[in-house]
Amino acid sequence: MVQTSARLLALLSLLQVRREWTGEELADRLEVGARTIRRDVDKLRSLGYPVESARGVAGGYRLGAGGELPPLLLDDAEAVAVAVGLRTAASGSIAGIEETSVRALAKLEQVLPDRLRRRVRALGDVTSAFSFEQPQIDADLLAEVAGACRDGAQLRFAYVARDDRSSQRQTEPTAVVYSGHRWYLVAFDLDRDDWRTFRVDRIRGRVRVGGRGRRRTIPGGDAAAYVKSQLQRGGGERDGAGEPGRVRVAAPAQRIRPRVPGRYAAVEPDGEDACVVSTHGGWHPSFLVWMATLDEPLEILGPPELRVAARGLVGRLAAAVPVTADDPAPAAADRGR
Repeated sequence: MVQTSARLLALLSLLQVRREWTGEELADRLEVGARTIRRDVDKLRSLGYPVESARGVAGGYRLGAGGELPPLLLDDAEAVAVAVGLRTAASGSIAGIEETSVRALAKLEQVLPDRLRRRVRALGDVTSAFSFEQPQIDADLLAEVAGACRDGAQLRFAYVARDDRSSQRQTEPTAVVYSGHRWYLVAFDLDRDDWRTFRVDRIRGRVRVGGRGRRRTIPGGDAAAYVKSQLQRGGGERDGAGEPGRVRVAAPAQRIRPRVPGRYAAVEPDGEDACVVSTHGGWHPSFLVWMATLDEPLEILGPPELRVAARGLVGRLAAAVPVTADDPAPAAADRGR
């Protein structure tokens, strides 16, 4: 059994992990009695944490948003800075921390007072970032979807499929996954009685969080692996073509790797003077543009659809720039390619 101060921190951590707990669940987790849980909740309230409770069979404890920010060792300005930073990271601007940022953002926004939420959203409305061929999604929507996954709540939303057909979906959401290009929601579709992946940027309007849903296990137990398999098979909403794009570059891997976004593609040596660049998941037309801007000799290895797309791009560029007598002669390096 842990000491009182450590137990209070453990209780606070549990309240931040899930939206609602019964007293019995908290008592089992902390290996104490129900009376101890009630006393500890009172202590948290005395410290300024807005712990809400409801009586009855469906009752429980939850950490709500208070009139003031709970004592998280952050002042108002720091809390706003952290929230804005998490939103920026969640947009994919920093490789490798997108999903962690969404989980942290969902926790922080759960307890932010309304006045601070307004400041965070105001900063988001007037701040923009450059991204190449990357869908932009609403950070509030992403945080709300992630919160529903965390809380095991049902989620209803309007969804536009890739054929532009709109439908209402009633789901039990389980996880959000970042593919390196798009955000996906993995959920059990109650109307279709099957698992589905949804592109978050195709969710329209406000999402409606319902009652408690059934906590389900994603097929295979790994949300990221499940989304990747769906994209490769062409199931759900595909991220470009299903197969990864592969391009051989006539330059050493150590020279190319720093110039290729690691969250989108991997660079593997192919001998001392060449390397192969492969996309994570399905390829996107922007992959061809990245490769062209490397200004190195290229060979497209596959899939065949990527070769077709490349020929089309080359043809359109050639047609857009007719050769004239006034054009300068190509450089020696260009003539050799």
